[in-house]
Amino acid sequence: MTKFLLISEDSEKEKVVKEVFHADEVITCTEETMIFDILKVEEPDIILVDGDIESLDLKPLCRKIKQFPVVILLILGNKEHNKDVTHNVNLFIKTPIDKKLLSATVDSSLRTRQSLLKMAKSNQELAASLYQLNVLYNTSSQLAGSLDKDKLIQIMIEGIEKSLNFELSCTLIFRSEREPVLIINSLYKISDRLLEALKLRAILSYKSLLSDPPFDIKIGNLKIEKNIKHNIQEYDFSILRFDNMFAPISLNDEFFGFTEIYREKPFSTEDATVFQTLVQQVTIPLQSASFTQELKATNRKLQKLERLKSEFISIVSHELRTPLTAIKNAMDIILSGKAGEMTENIEKFVSMGKRNAIRLSGIINDLLDISKIEAGKMDFKFELMHVEPVIEYVKTNLTEVAKEKNLTINYVSSGEDVEVYADSNRLEQVLTNLVSNAIKFTPEAGEIEISSKVVNARELQYDNCFEEDIKKLQGNYLQVCVEDHGIGIERKDLNHVFDKFAQIENSLSRKVGGSGLGLPIARQLMESHNGAIWCDSEINKGSKFYFVIPIANDKSNFTMIRKQLVQKARSNGTTVAVIKIKSTNEVIENLLKENNLLSKTYMANSLIEHEGIMTTLTIILMEGDIPSAEFLKKKIDSVVAEKEDLYGKCDIMYSYEIEGDTHEKDSYSR
Repeated sequence: MTKFLLISEDSEKEKVVKEVFHADEVITCTEETMIFDILKVEEPDIILVDGDIESLDLKPLCRKIKQFPVVILLILGNKEHNKDVTHNVNLFIKTPIDKKLLSATVDSSLRTRQSLLKMAKSNQELAASLYQLNVLYNTSSQLAGSLDKDKLIQIMIEGIEKSLNFELSCTLIFRSEREPVLIINSLYKISDRLLEALKLRAILSYKSLLSDPPFDIKIGNLKIEKNIKHNIQEYDFSILRFDNMFAPISLNDEFFGFTEIYREKPFSTEDATVFQTLVQQVTIPLQSASFTQELKATNRKLQKLERLKSEFISIVSHELRTPLTAIKNAMDIILSGKAGEMTENIEKFVSMGKRNAIRLSGIINDLLDISKIEAGKMDFKFELMHVEPVIEYVKTNLTEVAKEKNLTINYVSSGEDVEVYADSNRLEQVLTNLVSNAIKFTPEAGEIEISSKVVNARELQYDNCFEEDIKKLQGNYLQVCVEDHGIGIERKDLNHVFDKFAQIENSLSRKVGGSGLGLPIARQLMESHNGAIWCDSEINKGSKFYFVIPIANDKSNFTMIRKQLVQKARSNGTTVAVIKIKSTNEVIENLLKENNLLSKTYMANSLIEHEGIMTTLTIILMEGDIPSAEFLKKKIDSVVAEKEDLYGKCDIMYSYEIEGDTHEKDSYSR
């Protein structure tokens, strides 16, 4: 049935309208206040306005009526109307009223109105759907950016609230096996008895979801977290009669929790889809968060075990060293004849004991070295040096050992006079290890060749398994190679040659024995020298072990100085400041001329790098810290500001890193 509101004082017009729409409801009114009360309460479909009415001003009346979702039909009579009135009405009909025309006009307007209302509803539903899709997208983006379980659950709840406008939500999760938490988000505060009911409902839902619940939840051990928006009202049991939706949260078929929401307005099918989608969206990041937590926990355990292992090795090695030294000294005294005369057999067995004591001492030293390297406590004394004296020393030192197997050691040098910035003792250790291995694995009457030459990083040839170690190298390097003609190594085993405690399985390797730490130590020592070590081999033809160290230049020297100073700082429990000052070439050059600005104290450990029109000055300050870096920055800024005629308007960029007793870095840049 259609509702009509007739605004007219003419009884004849009222009679005609009621005759035409006798099957519908027609309300007649001429008082403005009553007209708007009827519009709000009765919600008529069509308003018929008599254009000849005298008691009302149609201009403001029609403008106000237009704000309501109705069709306005103006009955035109003798009275003239301006555009302010006609602009605010939808249809017109002239007097005398033609009943058929009136009926047809109203029918047409009603059909149009129904179409418009349907379109408006569709637009409203479309807008709501687009809003929900936008919420889903934004929520998904937020979920992808976090690995905090609590934050992920909060993001999910906020997404559900934005898209579905619930009055109350209850989410049960487990922060640990012994900490079940019920998170309550409510529009208004909740009564005590409703809270108890929600707790009981959560426990019953938990038990109904799982046939064999892994944890026993009781009201007493259920932790509550309440988030209340407004305190102006209080919810009680009546909210439990609201429409509700429920969804479990599972991770890899394992129960994580659930969420339940309540809303006075019924949920639609689309609402249910959105709700389930949001709950499902949170499962993948929750799985990632769980994996991350497990990984972190495992890493912490591994780090602890690694630390305990290193400490154990260090303690045991030190404890073994003391009695071993006494044993070696006692054997030396016996072999010297000071303890009395020896028979041939006694001398033979004592010599055997001494050789094994020396071997055991070497293993202990390897264990101590690997322990120091892993703990970052290995001492280095970097200096400019030539490698040839080290090679000659190692060759001379091991010649007698090689003669026992009738082996010869040759050294071939390219004759290039280059320097490296290195620790001679550590280079000797690396080379001794390589040559000793070559002696072990080379058959009697063989040859071992040591060679050195300058190469560019682009010219290096190596097996793919060493690419990660070598691809980072740039520039020119001194390459040292130790070549033997022994048993060789299969290609599949090359990748494991430098692993700790690794020995390639064959009869000879088992025969010669060893700790399996020499090559891993060599690898770590080369990394500390900004170099690399690798090998190439062929079964039954021999092996070539290579290592490279950067040719000494300002940058490589500075890098090694930095490593040495940082290491000293860590040992002493202090810090160093590495400060970078970057500007145009002219500005840096002028700064360097300032006698009271960058003194020898600052310039003792520094590096200047030119990059086109820009120059970077890097300075290392011993026992430097943030205040010292800030002081230098302010000092430079003040000088540049005072001498604008010399420096002009320029941008100087600063950055610093504070390194020392921790591995973390503080940095700042302007």
